[in-house]
Amino acid sequence: MKTEHHTITITKKADISSVWLIPDEYNAVLIIAHGAGRDMNSVFVSQIHEGIAKHNILTVKFNFPYMEQGLRAPNTPHVLEETWQKVIDAVIERTGVSRKKIFLSGKSMGGRYATILTSKEDLYAGIILFGYPLHAPGKPDKPRFNQLKVIHEPMLFFQGTRDSLCQLNVFKPLLETLSPKPTLHIIEGGDHSFKLLKRIDRSEQSVFDEITQASAEWINQQS
Repeated sequence: MKTEHHTITITKKADISSVWLIPDEYNAVLIIAHGAGRDMNSVFVSQIHEGIAKHNILTVKFNFPYMEQGLRAPNTPHVLEETWQKVIDAVIERTGVSRKKIFLSGKSMGGRYATILTSKEDLYAGIILFGYPLHAPGKPDKPRFNQLKVIHEPMLFFQGTRDSLCQLNVFKPLLETLSPKPTLHIIEGGDHSFKLLKRIDRSEQSVFDEITQASAEWINQQS
């Protein structure tokens, strides 16, 4: 497997870093976006990035411009969407794969903007959401769900039962209204970052492994 580092130009004032793990043979590509508070080198994104690549899936992770520049506040929605688009374009240019071989994924905010992008163009193989931010903390009555209604690609959601940004009793009925029906993979005891309560006798690595294995199997089923 090869590791490549590529700089991608987003705007005249913003370049971003990306890391590509390229197996000797692959049939699908997964692009992973980070969440609002951690960059592409977070433990979670790095574990998923490296783990899925071992299943003969080319994986790409990248930074949004604000993280690349060391800022705390995320970029405007336009820039976040534009970043996603430029990374996808770079993948197509360098690999020659079609969009129907590309899976989009992201932790929290990064995944949400993948759904916003795909709601506007039905072009990709599927979407994986690691901790979808359905609503603000304490506001389950105001779900951010409308863009999911117009997505036709297969979707896989990983959600913790203690996620303060996605109450499952609100989320599950909403998922039932979508077509095709998404796959929901629940991490028992997990919070928004899939961290478990100390009383749960389970390692953090085992959670990463479960998410990695389920993601790779799902991708291979769709490919």
